[in-house]
Amino acid sequence: MLANPDKVAITDSKGSRSYAELVFRIDKITSGFISDLELPVGSHAAIVAHNSIEYLEVVCGASQAGVALATINPSLSTEEITAICDDADARVLFTDDDNFERLQNRSFGSVEKIIKLSSELEPWVSRLDSVTVFPEVSERDVFTIPYTSGTTGRPKGVLVSHRSRVLTLHGMALEYGCYSKDDRFLAIAPLCHGAGMVFGLASLYFGGYVRLMNRFDPESVLSILHHDSMTGVFMVPTHFHGIFELSDDVLDKYRDTNLRSIISNAAPLPQATKEQIIDYFGDNLLHETYGSTEAGIVSNLPPADQLNKRNCVGLPFDSTQISLRNESGDECEADEAGELFSISPYLFNGYWKNQAETDAAFLDGWVSVGDIARRDAEGYLYIIDRKKDMVISGGTNIYPREVENVLGQHPMILEAGVIGVPDEKWGERLKAFVVISDEGSFAPDQIISFAESHLAKYKVPKDFEVISQLPRNANGKVLKAVLRERTQTSINEEKVS
Repeated sequence: MLANPDKVAITDSKGSRSYAELVFRIDKITSGFISDLELPVGSHAAIVAHNSIEYLEVVCGASQAGVALATINPSLSTEEITAICDDADARVLFTDDDNFERLQNRSFGSVEKIIKLSSELEPWVSRLDSVTVFPEVSERDVFTIPYTSGTTGRPKGVLVSHRSRVLTLHGMALEYGCYSKDDRFLAIAPLCHGAGMVFGLASLYFGGYVRLMNRFDPESVLSILHHDSMTGVFMVPTHFHGIFELSDDVLDKYRDTNLRSIISNAAPLPQATKEQIIDYFGDNLLHETYGSTEAGIVSNLPPADQLNKRNCVGLPFDSTQISLRNESGDECEADEAGELFSISPYLFNGYWKNQAETDAAFLDGWVSVGDIARRDAEGYLYIIDRKKDMVISGGTNIYPREVENVLGQHPMILEAGVIGVPDEKWGERLKAFVVISDEGSFAPDQIISFAESHLAKYKVPKDFEVISQLPRNANGKVLKAVLRERTQTSINEEKVS
């Protein structure tokens, strides 16, 4: 029974739903999956769309029916979307206007029906009866199937269970303090991603209010935070960069907010950006959270530690244990780098139709996604880099993220991406792609001198390339594969010439 059925639960750019309306429509959509689409418990569908109220209604309606939706990034190419739908064995595809045109005539291997959210969902819902008997759905059944970004290979379907999502929401309510029935949350990140889905869904789960944005506009975000009494927001580092590129006049105009929590996740938050956030929004709001689609939220650095624990992602999340293991499989000592494993109630079920990758991710019930980390003497966690991004130069392991953190401290460098490139003498050497504030005055020798004052010489890049922006996926993660391809193309062109 709803405590306050007339309360507005959610709004987007087109309208709003009260809790009564939202529950009524979700139940009808559940009925549609069962009686009209005839999808049994355990079957799959897919959704390719930008953020909207209808997106969440379809996800929740499907989950009540025991149907797991593959939540596909709409920024992918038509070929990539088709391949994921087929990989997921999706029988029904939901899409919006922006994507319907390019998908309606595709030859899918499994999709039997495409439903357009804008014009077809409403008539479909209106002629359905509300479900009266819900099918039995187990806590370990699959809730959604977000697909990995493919930064290190072919995208994989991550089987996220109902148990994982529900317990994650309770952990978030304890940790962040912005998910009560009285809270108001601004959801910006794409719902197709694990973090975008869970940070927005938590508000509805606890009876609060959520406002969805379907595209990021920095001034609009500040305006909403200022005028709409938002108490919580989740943003990735690129969102913060966009905000702080606004003029001082705009920033001053929206400085006052009712925020209680700002959550950052999905990509490393540079220390300089943290300091900007704290200076602008206040010193008691920022959380930096580390996690993955597979492991859920793993750790969090609370507001009190943001400035005294540099480049740190905090302590283990609620009900989570962390283990750092060296190449021999032994537990690492303090400040020793090792592969990060975690165990918690939030872990995924495995990868869809990919037992080999599932076996590689799990070790005796613990999960790793290949991140290298260290712990200090107080137990605080520091992500060093991805195992697959490690560079071996002259037989020595170098972690590019450490180098990127140092380069990012130089006042001329806005952000940096470091990769390994082939070297006849050393095997690999470091190359840095840098986004700078003033291209005309860029002097690599000065940057090298600065880096050598903070790093061992063998960790300092000798090759630099100025780039307008680093390639990122929708979650803000730098696509190192794109940087490597760019470098290889340049090498091949040099050989030809």
